[in-house]
Amino acid sequence: MPEAQYEFFIDPSRCIGCQSCVQACSECDTHKGQAMIHLEFVNRHYSTQTAPVVCMHCDSPTCAEVCPADAIKKTPDGVVQTARKPRCIACNNCVLACPFGVPKMNSGAELMMKCDMCYDRTSIGKAPMCASVCPSGALYYGTREQIEAQRPRSMPVNQFQFGQQTISTKVHMMVPRTAHPEHIDVLSAMHDHTSGHDIFLMMHDE
Repeated sequence: MPEAQYEFFIDPSRCIGCQSCVQACSECDTHKGQAMIHLEFVNRHYSTQTAPVVCMHCDSPTCAEVCPADAIKKTPDGVVQTARKPRCIACNNCVLACPFGVPKMNSGAELMMKCDMCYDRTSIGKAPMCASVCPSGALYYGTREQIEAQRPRSMPVNQFQFGQQTISTKVHMMVPRTAHPEHIDVLSAMHDHTSGHDIFLMMHDE
């Protein structure tokens, strides 16, 4: 029997802003007490709706491509890791280059730190800390068959369009199945006259 293939899924429409993921992430031994997940407001002017932001683990990570010190590595199974302390020169190239705004510079440590999908856990089949405590299922770690059975009206997408650049990721975003999207066009949503809150509802309403 083949080994189950576990994947990471994000469903922002399920986020209730409880901060459980942030607290759990800060307890990870490799982060030294700092949370690598960000909980952001979708559009605070219109709504209190929040959405979790984790590293999407790009197939071709821009952060690693612009790093002059070769400090950012990707594991054979596709997890883009935090910058390596001995090599990171705190230049902020990765922070500026990431299309998802994920890497953050720890000025005190002079080190870029970001979500590495709890590699110490996921590499041995355990769920990331954030997904293990999320009460609403906004962060989900499991097989494709499990997520499709539990959420038949949604489908996972892992391609994001930024202008003419298409970025494929290891992490999947859940969107309504009726929309039949091949990718999420990020820039079009940003420049649409519709409010950010309305765009969020159109993308994730079930």
